[in-house]
Amino acid sequence: MGHTYAITELAGSSEKGLEDAIQTAISTASKTLRNLDWFEVKEIRGHLKDGKVGHYQVVLRVGFRYDEK
Repeated sequence: MGHTYAITELAGSSEKGLEDAIQTAISTASKTLRNLDWFEVKEIRGHLKDGKVGHYQVVLRVGFRYDEK
């Protein structure tokens, strides 16, 4: 049997790096969304401060599976 997914976008940020920005977004979303199954990085950007990277921001598309009854 197949599954039905909803897709939504999240933006995570971190001063540490891209992976931490992804983990932050997914960790926060998983507190209120059930059945998160996959993610896709849609955009990467950041903020510059004094000629250096101040923080990273990653926009993600995440898919979560609808409950099947």
